[in-house]
Amino acid sequence: ALLDLSGVHQVKGTWMGPTTLPCTYTPSEGFTQQMLSWSIERDYSTSTIFRRDDSGDHVLLSQFRDRVSVPKHSPGDASLLIEKLEIPDSGHYTCQVIWRSKNNSLITKEVTTTVKVVKVAATKPVIRAGELGLTVPAGARTSLTCVARGSPPISYRWFRSTPGGKAQLLSSQAELAWDSVQPSDAGKYYCEAENR
Repeated sequence: ALLDLSGVHQVKGTWMGPTTLPCTYTPSEGFTQQMLSWSIERDYSTSTIFRRDDSGDHVLLSQFRDRVSVPKHSPGDASLLIEKLEIPDSGHYTCQVIWRSKNNSLITKEVTTTVKVVKVAATKPVIRAGELGLTVPAGARTSLTCVARGSPPISYRWFRSTPGGKAQLLSSQAELAWDSVQPSDAGKYYCEAENR
């Protein structure tokens, strides 16, 4: 099929989590993507969320600012990534792509996906135990990663426990990394995961 958009009919997303609405095509010689837009229809009105044209990428609805993006360097991929889903994000999303052919005619195709944002039962974080007791050569690059299941968003903190002293906070990321680990870094480290 020449320049056909493919997507999915329905996407279920979890509240506060990310979701991707697929919209892809096979780039075809002699056709250049002129414009790409994503719009949402809910409560019988339609508004444009995102537009990509010669002047760049534009997010036109303030409720989606800093939360939506479309892959930049993947020709043929017009999928919409929405982060931190909110309940009002539920609705019908339409991906529209306009191509210009060599003889300057325009071709327009669109595909619509229904998004349902669901709340999941709130669960407290459960950390998966990693390797207990890690031996690393001095000078090596190494890292510890904390993984927890539970209701998003989950925040992480890494501590080092010092004998007879207070715990030292080392990182507020899921990963604790060393570019060059030293003998003085030997010790006990632990991770804390927290959600609402």
